[in-house]
Amino acid sequence: MKIEVFFSPAGVDELSMRGRNVVIIDVLRASSTICNALNSGAREVIPTPDIENATKIASNLSGDSRLLGGERQGKKIDGFDLGNSPLEYTPEKVGGKTIIFTTTNGAGAIYKCRYASMALVGTFVNVSSIVQTIVGIGGTWTILCAGRQGSFSVEDVTCAGMIISKVQAAAEVETDDAGLTAVILYKNFKRSILGMLRRSEHGKYLTSIGFSKDLKFCAAIDSIPVVPAVDGVGIKLRHSLAEASAKTSQTS
Repeated sequence: MKIEVFFSPAGVDELSMRGRNVVIIDVLRASSTICNALNSGAREVIPTPDIENATKIASNLSGDSRLLGGERQGKKIDGFDLGNSPLEYTPEKVGGKTIIFTTTNGAGAIYKCRYASMALVGTFVNVSSIVQTIVGIGGTWTILCAGRQGSFSVEDVTCAGMIISKVQAAAEVETDDAGLTAVILYKNFKRSILGMLRRSEHGKYLTSIGFSKDLKFCAAIDSIPVVPAVDGVGIKLRHSLAEASAKTSQTS
């Protein structure tokens, strides 16, 4: 197997991602929010890079079937139903709803991967489910870190390193220099993922604007064992290999 890592979406466009198998990571907080939204019963999450496009998509959907979610500078966008705190995305609020979702970093990174052969949304809360899927499919994978406004973010790259390390425990993996750097970061921080988030630039910013509880949620490894996958214009749950195997054994 081969895994390459991009530290940010800078220089990445839709054509460069076409045909690839990709995992998009935005630890703080889009990936975690998407996982929780889908696990809470949302029908799908439609990522879009800008507010104008989000409101346009929403205007074409029935008001009782959709919600607008997202942030700018970490805070809920005026007129939107939800922000980007995963704690907001409860079954009572999002069950059965389509969520049109725009964030500063993660939503745009996911949008760039809409023509990928397979595009999965990964983070600490679903890391083992993502690893299991990668190992089961094999081949070449790209990990795209959302970063922060086009720059490196320690939390996304550390998560990429965790994914690579876990895949390496199950299969032979060739990686690039960025992947090697990610693994080194993960080995340095793996004893305290929450501590790393609290020390990260974006973690400190989120704490300063009142979202310290989100850091604890986003650091909870394997707390939401789902595999969100881009399916057309939206993101939906993809059954993990373990679930598929269990269903097969139940029916045989």
